[in-house]
Amino acid sequence: MRQPIQCIATMLAVLFLAGSSIRAETTVDEFLKRFDSDQNGTLDAAELRRAAAAGAITIDGQAALPATTAVAAQEPASELKFIRVNKDERGVVQSLETSVVSFQSADGKTRVDLIGAVHIADKPYYQQLNRLFGTYDHVLYELVAPEGTRVPRGGSTPQHPVGKLQTGMKSMLDLSFQLDEIDYTVPRLVHADLSPEEFSRKMKERGESFFQILLRAIGQASSQAQTGGGASDADLFMALFAADRPLRLKRILAEQFEDLESQMNVFSGPDGSTLITERNKRALEVLQKRINQGDNRLAIFYGAGHMSDMAERLQRDFNMHITETRWLRAWDLTTAMPVKTN
Repeated sequence: MRQPIQCIATMLAVLFLAGSSIRAETTVDEFLKRFDSDQNGTLDAAELRRAAAAGAITIDGQAALPATTAVAAQEPASELKFIRVNKDERGVVQSLETSVVSFQSADGKTRVDLIGAVHIADKPYYQQLNRLFGTYDHVLYELVAPEGTRVPRGGSTPQHPVGKLQTGMKSMLDLSFQLDEIDYTVPRLVHADLSPEEFSRKMKERGESFFQILLRAIGQASSQAQTGGGASDADLFMALFAADRPLRLKRILAEQFEDLESQMNVFSGPDGSTLITERNKRALEVLQKRINQGDNRLAIFYGAGHMSDMAERLQRDFNMHITETRWLRAWDLTTAMPVKTN
């Protein structure tokens, strides 16, 4: 019986996000190609600062996060991955990673990075994102809130039930909350999402409701349960009472999140959904305004579940092509942390 765990995972995919592959270390040549702007074979102070801001090195010159890699990606949006799980030779999950996919305009003048996010993750993940954001003209971010909303430094106490659930899950999984760790006060971060009133109106126009989303999640969980595979309800039950509970729970959830496309498809009808489609449309409206105002290096920071639709729209509506994909480690699943007790 796997229906309960898959239903839970599908709902958590929305809260946290809306293949395993070999990880190669960055070579010196690749590092110089990326950051040696004058191609003289050495990095001057300005180039080192740019590398540090991008998270490629720390202040002491060491590699920042070895899980960050870059690969060429000339595939269509439908074949891109925006979240992946890495496993060791025994098949044990070692990390959950999200991607930074770079797009370039046909004339080569404008670059847009899609930065997929997990809304609760390890603190170093958000620290690296804060450094990365410093390399852009502007970063467009998601948050269903009134236009122009600024999240205070260190976040705020969530009042909405969804926010309260995310906060509760971060404690259970021994993770950090995005709104607590990302510095939204810097001027380069620009709100690019619907207001609560717009979100409610769009859902009403589409005949959508959160109860309908829950029913779809239960329906998909029933369908997936027929195929088997993955963790069982017994695995989940045992993890809840294990000494290394946070690690076990994260490994179970990471494997469920890897099939991101099917998790997100459950929330879309024939014409998309408010949750994904309408919010993406708003983000890209803001993107066009920033391009019109002269920005040529931009990023869209949205949940990883938004990115497949976002990538397709950049290719189709903005005539952009993919130039690079990099990976950031969101969950380090190699070390068990002790369960906190009161």
